[in-house]
Amino acid sequence: MTLTKQVGREWLMLVAVMVGVIGFTIEHAALESGGMLLWGLFALVLASVIGLAFRIAHHAEVLAMRFGEPFGTLILTVAAVAVEVVILVVMMTGSHSPTLARDTVFSAIMLDINGILGIAAIIGGIKHGVQKYNLDAANAYVAMLLTAVGIGMFIPDFVPAEKWEIYSIFSVVIMAILYIAFLRLQTIEHREFFSFGDVEEEAHDKKGSPNWMHVALLIGAVIGVGILSELLAALLTSGLEGTGMPIAIPAVMVALVSASPELMAALNAARSDRMQTTVNIALGASLATVLLTVPVIEGIALFTGERIEMALTPVQAGMLLVTFMVTMNNLHDGESNAIEGMTHFALFAAFVMLTLLGVS
Repeated sequence: MTLTKQVGREWLMLVAVMVGVIGFTIEHAALESGGMLLWGLFALVLASVIGLAFRIAHHAEVLAMRFGEPFGTLILTVAAVAVEVVILVVMMTGSHSPTLARDTVFSAIMLDINGILGIAAIIGGIKHGVQKYNLDAANAYVAMLLTAVGIGMFIPDFVPAEKWEIYSIFSVVIMAILYIAFLRLQTIEHREFFSFGDVEEEAHDKKGSPNWMHVALLIGAVIGVGILSELLAALLTSGLEGTGMPIAIPAVMVALVSASPELMAALNAARSDRMQTTVNIALGASLATVLLTVPVIEGIALFTGERIEMALTPVQAGMLLVTFMVTMNNLHDGESNAIEGMTHFALFAAFVMLTLLGVS
């Protein structure tokens, strides 16, 4: 593959670079003037970050196909969560919200399970009727999710303030053990759980470019996300000041950016009657968010010596409880349809409404 052709494929990254240069040049003017200039620049930067997220997903997918299992799953998972962690850490440094990390993880679960899985099941169900997937995979994901969310987000509400550091160390260790164990079981002992039929995804760009280039572009895109996130955080903080808008909006934005490539991949899989891929994306992304993001947040808390609030609010706990109950009911038979998709979409709509009302 020629250099010119490869550069042409990376036009989203080139646009992000130009937006970054323009954005940091007029940042102070936008912050001072506010209004259309501020929100226009914010929209431009947000679109660029989403574009970078798509390129990160692309290069991770190419590398995953080339390296195979178990490294492929690890590459895809780490790349997907890296976007969320980078944005979250950057925004936490400039945010006065002690619940930003918790709200982001909660929003990611709502987007992945109720948003992605719900919309994909509706689209796939309308086009193909009943779609099948491996029931063992669904059960494994839900069991791990319940355990991870319980340890990382339910139990912290009952840990005394003077003992939070001990529990944080425990949660970091146990989350790491859970992830390593699940990754091994997913890719070795119980690999058959996470596939259905003989359909293999089409491998693209297998021989057209060297691996080191994809690694370099992936790392460069992640760095770009971090740099643009700093500008994004400054614009959003200034824009929300004095507006009375819900404080959870930044968290939803972080989750939305990181979930955008997953949403497109899941919808494409559902349209192609590959519901197993959709289930793997939706539930796998939620599990990765909890098992990888929560330890990073707890690690930051231990490093700074300041506790980060991860315990769920009663509304969030209620939404998660209903979500898991609906998920277990819908995923009990290895088949999905549009009606089941609507139940998840209704919960996603409720999440959006609660966010807009500022009560989630």
